[in-house]
Amino acid sequence: MEWAGSLDEYEKLVIRMNTPRVVIDNAVCATSTVVKVDSARKHGILLEAVQVLTDLNLSIKKAYISSDGRWFMDVFHVTDKNGDKLTDKNVIRYIEQSLGGFNSSRTDVFTGLTALELTGTDRPGLLSEVFAVLAELQCNVVEAKVWTHNGRIASLIFVKEVDSGSPIEDAQKISKIEGRLRNVLKGDNDIRGARTTVAMAITHTERRLHQMMFADRDYERKPLKESVVDSSLPCVTVQNWLERGYSIINVQCKDRRKLLFDIVCTLTDMQYVVFHATIKTRQDMAYLEFYIRHTDGTPISSEAERQRVTQCLEAAIERRASKGVKLELYTTDRQGLLSEVTRTFRENGLNVTRAEISTTGDKALNLFYVTDAAGNLVDSKTIEPVREKIGINNLVVKEEQLLGSQKGDESEQQSGIGGAMLFFLGGLVRKNLYNLGWIKSYS
Repeated sequence: MEWAGSLDEYEKLVIRMNTPRVVIDNAVCATSTVVKVDSARKHGILLEAVQVLTDLNLSIKKAYISSDGRWFMDVFHVTDKNGDKLTDKNVIRYIEQSLGGFNSSRTDVFTGLTALELTGTDRPGLLSEVFAVLAELQCNVVEAKVWTHNGRIASLIFVKEVDSGSPIEDAQKISKIEGRLRNVLKGDNDIRGARTTVAMAITHTERRLHQMMFADRDYERKPLKESVVDSSLPCVTVQNWLERGYSIINVQCKDRRKLLFDIVCTLTDMQYVVFHATIKTRQDMAYLEFYIRHTDGTPISSEAERQRVTQCLEAAIERRASKGVKLELYTTDRQGLLSEVTRTFRENGLNVTRAEISTTGDKALNLFYVTDAAGNLVDSKTIEPVREKIGINNLVVKEEQLLGSQKGDESEQQSGIGGAMLFFLGGLVRKNLYNLGWIKSYS
């Protein structure tokens, strides 16, 4: 590091102490790249580190997190989307630069677009109605993300004027868009009301979606129609360690990308600080343990707070969980495309549970997760007519989560959950205590 001639030794020391140190090592582990981060501690710094890694679509297979006093130390074991070590020098350089200069004001880049935030009661065909209104009002959808959970929907939609390609700035038109969409979202049965706003700035799209659903209290609502018990639902436990002033959270669920981000994002926005954590994955399962305190330094203080933390973490994990068949639409973008596609879904009895809309130049790449109107898996007989109408080569089934494809795993998951949980609660707790120096052995 080169120093300006005007800096004295104390100023150099302060800079060193507040500049994160990042080491990326491909030699220490046979199956993953190890990313080590040492930094001065501040609220939200763990979320920033995890966000950098997950925005690159990396999988965090293992992690150890420790924050004592003023220092923050993380070790992440990560792989790329193919499950391999990181070898792309540009990706490695980006991680070093991003983690080496944390900036909590980092934003998603949607320059020249108008952001619409929508929350309300979910129902079959709702997304079709939303996109139909936007098409009618001459709004071109450039990017969008849609999540549904417990009968609620949250969406961030980035639009521009069809004719000029400029952001929508006319106050009367914005008011009209908000009013029309609010009426669509309210429907006939929304007893809690819908919310439609134009956002001036989005700090991070997926974090904002979590915040919107949290504010909408989706964690309190039950599914509209309950089907068979799903053994893949997350198991979250919360207990206090009063001697050390921590609350200990244990999570067991199916592993997936961005799982750690979803959990840490929720804890951070609920004003909790993670002091220590251990994350492990085994096959398709994830085992996570967090030692937390409130930002005022106190552990969870009541049964009501404990239940709320449990419900909020379960919701954070479930919101992004893939529900239904994953369909990928890649075609030339045009005005009204999304309205036509989602109308075809609705007319064929398909309901969109999650969506990611993106455009590059004149091409649209859209991902949809679909179920039947009752939220159940669909069979290929339902999917194929939709593909034929939209275009066999344009609409592709990316994940075969069709009716009858999951039965083989259920008994194995149910029979293994008890032993895995015992391993989790025993081994990880003992190892964490050993690392903290509070016991002499964890074997």
